[in-house]
Amino acid sequence: MRHADNATAIFETHRARLLRIAYRMLGSRSEAEDVVQNAWLRWVASDRSGVSAPYPFLARVVTRLCLDEMKSARARRETYVGAWLPEPLVETQEESLEEDDLTLTLMMALERLSPLERAAFLLHDVFGVPLGEVADTLHREAAAVRQLAVRARRNIQAARPRFPVERVEGERIARAFFAASTSGDTATLRTLLAENAVLRADGGGKVLAFINPITGLERLLRLYDAVRGKWGEGWAEMLEPVWIDGLPGYISRERGGILQTTALAIEDGRITAIYITRNPDKLRHVANALAAKPDPAA
Repeated sequence: MRHADNATAIFETHRARLLRIAYRMLGSRSEAEDVVQNAWLRWVASDRSGVSAPYPFLARVVTRLCLDEMKSARARRETYVGAWLPEPLVETQEESLEEDDLTLTLMMALERLSPLERAAFLLHDVFGVPLGEVADTLHREAAAVRQLAVRARRNIQAARPRFPVERVEGERIARAFFAASTSGDTATLRTLLAENAVLRADGGGKVLAFINPITGLERLLRLYDAVRGKWGEGWAEMLEPVWIDGLPGYISRERGGILQTTALAIEDGRITAIYITRNPDKLRHVANALAAKPDPAA
């Protein structure tokens, strides 16, 4: 029992970092937690006498489990209803996780990579794992892994923000966007949205959401004007301004009691992408975090 307790203590010191790897690999907090828990079971049951450095060993286990999980995950996404977005990682819930420079926009770009390209890029470029260790993890030669990372960088280069939005500015734009979009203030929306702005909404077939992306300033202005005209004032309530995967945004309650998160990609002071998650399966952690907070009216 003492050996198992010691193994668990060692594992817990690395759990947050392992969870971060799994989430970035899978795009799902729930699936990442399952993978990390499976890694813990394997760690406790393994012969650890030859493991001098637990973290690299555990990172390899988690990565390989993620690669296996991605096969079935990709099959599930082929039948997914509407747009698929990564499960929102709300900053206030993830304070124990180390920061990285991946935003939700980059997470979307990672979906275009093969599983091996994604693993090579994340482990080497994002998490700083030496190339030799990445090669051992992926059972590939170092030269092949280097090429995987190069292809990954090339494919996602356009998704990297040239000038990341400052925190205060991002929060100001997020609040202004919520106020304008829910009040039908198209004049203000016109100043906030880029000409080629795109909206993607993930309802997963569970709740009403736009099936296809909506692109272009004029289409988005008509959309929000129509929503305001149909539902009237008070169709949405902002519950909390937050940062979601490195992007400013907010949690809101929409008409019918539907919980959603909205994240905004911003370039040069204008919103270039709106990411809306409404699928309740992806919002369990958000809902649980909200429920755990004390009622300010109490």
